[in-house]
Amino acid sequence: MSGEYSIAAHWPRGFDEAGLRDWAAGLRARFPAPSVSLGLVFLSPDFFPHAREVLEILRVHARIPLLAGCSSGGLIVGDAELENTGGLVLALYSLPGANLTAVRLSPEAVEASADGGNFWPAETGVAPADVNGWLAFLDTFHLDAEGWLRSWNRDYPALPVYGGLASGRFPEPLAQVYLDGEVFEDGGVAIAVGGGVALAGVISQGCTPIGEAWPLTRVEANLIRHIGNRPAYAVLSETVQNLSAEEQRKAQGNLCIGLVVNEYLEDFHRGDFLVRNLIGGDPQSGAIAVGARPRLGQTVQFQRRDAAAADEDMNELLARAKDRLAGTVVYGGCLFCCNGRGQGLFGRAGHDTALVRKHFDLPALSGFFCNGEIGPVGEKNFLHGFTAALALFVKK
Repeated sequence: MSGEYSIAAHWPRGFDEAGLRDWAAGLRARFPAPSVSLGLVFLSPDFFPHAREVLEILRVHARIPLLAGCSSGGLIVGDAELENTGGLVLALYSLPGANLTAVRLSPEAVEASADGGNFWPAETGVAPADVNGWLAFLDTFHLDAEGWLRSWNRDYPALPVYGGLASGRFPEPLAQVYLDGEVFEDGGVAIAVGGGVALAGVISQGCTPIGEAWPLTRVEANLIRHIGNRPAYAVLSETVQNLSAEEQRKAQGNLCIGLVVNEYLEDFHRGDFLVRNLIGGDPQSGAIAVGARPRLGQTVQFQRRDAAAADEDMNELLARAKDRLAGTVVYGGCLFCCNGRGQGLFGRAGHDTALVRKHFDLPALSGFFCNGEIGPVGEKNFLHGFTAALALFVKK
C-alpha cells in the first residue's frame, strides 16, 4: 500500500513563513514512514518572488534530504486537479533501498550533448547500469527539450523518463525548476532512481485508433505521400468514410496519426503508437503533413482525439498497468497532465486523477499541469502533448 510510504498535501494560500513552517512540520509528523527519501514540490507562479525561501522552509521543517520540482499554474494532489487555484503541493516519499541522484541540466550542457555519445554519463557521473528510471522537470522557454531527449535516449537507452515542462504566468516567458534549495529559471533537473526502486507507468496520449494499420511506402521529411502503395490522402479519406456517421462527427477536427515505435512486435495495440498531429493534407498531390519525421516502412494508424477517446485510452492503459503490476509494492505516484486536458477537455475537474484512483490506491499522488509531457513509448522517451503521464515508484 502506498499509504505506508508516502503522503501529499496542498497549501492553498500564498507566502506565509510561519504558517508554512507549521504546515511542513505537521505534514512530516503525519508521514507514515521513519524517514523521507524524496520530496517533490510544485509551486504556483504566485510564489516566484519567494521560491527560494519556500524551498528552505520545506527542506528544514519537513526534513527532506532531496527536494525537486517546478512551477505550474495547475497542481495535482490526491484526487484533486487544482487548475488556476494557486498554492503549492508537497509530496514526501519513502523509497526503501532506492539510490537517488539529482542532476542539473543546463542549456549549455544540452547544447553540447549533441556532439557525441556518452556525454551525459560523463556530465552527470551517473552510469546507465546504475539507473532504473528518471524523473525530469524542464524549463519551457530556454531549453531545447527535444534535443535533450535525443541525446538522453542515446546515452541512457531503454531507461524510462517521466516528467514534464514547467509553466509560469502567461504571457511572461518565465518558469522555474527546483533542486534542493536552488531556483533555476532555465534548464532542468533530473532525478535518477536506482537501487531497489524502479519506475513504472502509463502514457495516455488521449486517442483511440481508427481504421487499419498500414506501412508507409513513400515519405519525404514530414510529408507522407504513400501509405500501403496508395496516396496517403486517399487512405485517410477512406478511413474516415468507413466510420459510422456518429464516429465521423467525432473525428471532425480531431484526427491524429499514430506511428509504431517498435516494428518487431507481432501485433500492434493501444500504447504501441507515438501519436502526432495531422497538420494538413492535399487531395491533389495525395500527400499529408504530420508533426513528426516518419520512416519509410514504419507502420501507422490514424487516431481520433477527444474527451471520449481520452477517457477510453487512459482507462484501458491503467487497467493493463494494474494487471502488469499485480503483487508489486507501489510506494507512490506522480501525474503529469497536459494543460489541454483537465476541465477544458472533459468538462469537469479531476477526470485523470479519478481514473488513477480507480485503478491504484495512491493517496500520495502528486503532480502538475505541463506545457509538454515526457514519457516512454516502447523503449524510447518522447515529448508529448495532450497526454497524461503517470509515474509509479515500485519495488524492483
